[in-house]
Amino acid sequence: MKNLLIRNSLYLIPCFVFTDVYSQQKVSGRITDEDSNALNSVLVFNISNNKKVQSDPSGQFIIEAEENEEIRFIKDGFYRSDKKITKDNISSPLQVKLLRNETLIPEVKIAYKPTGNLARDTKHFDEAKKTVALKSEMDKYMRTPFKVPLPENKISKTFSGHDFSTGQVDVVKLLLTGIGLVKKATKPKITKADYNETQSFMNRLKLEINLDFLVRQGMNEEQIDEFLIYANDTKYLAKKYRRDFNNDIIESELKIAFQEYSKTNKIRD
Repeated sequence: MKNLLIRNSLYLIPCFVFTDVYSQQKVSGRITDEDSNALNSVLVFNISNNKKVQSDPSGQFIIEAEENEEIRFIKDGFYRSDKKITKDNISSPLQVKLLRNETLIPEVKIAYKPTGNLARDTKHFDEAKKTVALKSEMDKYMRTPFKVPLPENKISKTFSGHDFSTGQVDVVKLLLTGIGLVKKATKPKITKADYNETQSFMNRLKLEINLDFLVRQGMNEEQIDEFLIYANDTKYLAKKYRRDFNNDIIESELKIAFQEYSKTNKIRD
């Protein structure tokens, strides 16, 4: 009888394990704008479990979510949208439509009213030759290295009092030095990233860093991927930040890399 109970218990354990594994629900759907155009790179954020994904170029997404959990959809240039998950959303795809923000165009005031006479209008808008020449000379002067040595910005010893700190230990400086050494010791050591670490870092880069500044430049998803590879190769992003992922610093590094990248690469189709 005892052996029979043990055998029955062994059969029950896998059932509980599989029940817990398959209890994870997934919600899928498609995101479009008010004109039914697919929206890619939309951040899909489950507020309840902190899961995040991004929509693909066709606007499709899949995310873990349970009934009554709330999902938020965020994209630059569009109003944010929140959806509460129902039973129907779990069994059938969720259709999400984002509305664009209204962009106010500032009023432009023209002080001079063109007459239609090209010669007269050109004279009005062109700068005087003397003004152009003066600006050119000033620009040339500002770029010329300063040849006269500047005086040292310090008080002569004749007018300074006795230095009572001579021979004394600067306790504050000593403490600050100690704090700096502790911080340096606690920071992760910078080492070269292997293939798997690089791929993991690049995926996290696309998921957590705001790349809307690239989309505003007219770059599609393939061009963005090519730029991220360039930025990682030139700025060693995975090497420096895969263990110390700082969103603000990484985004700043990407913007600097983009300035260099745009000089030698075609951005818009």
